[in-house]
Amino acid sequence: MELYDAIGSRRSFRFLDPDRPVEIEKIQKMLEAARLASHFGNNNAARALVVNRATATEEQLESLPSPVGGYQIQQAPIVILWYIEQNAMDEAAQRLVELVEAGALGYGPDRFDELNDVLVPIMTAASENLKQPGLVDMDLGQAVAQATLVAIAEGLGCCCQGSANWQRVEKAFGLPESCRIVVAQTVGYPAESREAGGQRPRLPFEELFQYNAIDNPFPRSEAVVEELKAQRMIQVPAKLPGREEEIEALRVKYELPRSGMI
Repeated sequence: MELYDAIGSRRSFRFLDPDRPVEIEKIQKMLEAARLASHFGNNNAARALVVNRATATEEQLESLPSPVGGYQIQQAPIVILWYIEQNAMDEAAQRLVELVEAGALGYGPDRFDELNDVLVPIMTAASENLKQPGLVDMDLGQAVAQATLVAIAEGLGCCCQGSANWQRVEKAFGLPESCRIVVAQTVGYPAESREAGGQRPRLPFEELFQYNAIDNPFPRSEAVVEELKAQRMIQVPAKLPGREEEIEALRVKYELPRSGMI
């Protein structure tokens, strides 16, 4: 699948086939992409714990979030718990040294002196603050995004879930106090059509992006829009004909409650 097509198809698939296992190699490809994503200071605080429904314990499965869209968690063959290892920030100085050694940071014969005299003290002093939600969570988001693109390209579907009690999940899976789960991602083969009813609603482009000033919308070229439509990044808006019938058929097949919100 082409990149633009994968981006355009990167909508949440909320109906996953519970009877079709996901090849472990495809999950590895997702994690390889996450590992190579951009990380602030090369700290690699973004981590993932993969949960296989077929082999997880009852306690682990019961701890997974399900207040909203619970059927998604219950159907998914794989759930990835994306979390932050906060203690990774304690090694910030060493990660910077690695970047300099790799030729990715600094230049000139005095770059190590500047690193040790300026950047290392700054990063060391800021390590506790850097563990808080902010840059490290942005890094995790980039890792999840890249993993999701790979999943779509491999024919899988994904959907991200939150929880009001991550502590229960962290306890069930034995995560130490230094680890903070940010999101759970369901993964499996879509039980619904690839279009999933069409592109989900978004606010107008002009309301979201600005150019040089907050009151100056970014100029949107219709030629670019048409180009992206041709490459399937911008796809037909929801809801496509037959979507209601598709949802009802899935509800009946998997014996889901009439209200799909819980």
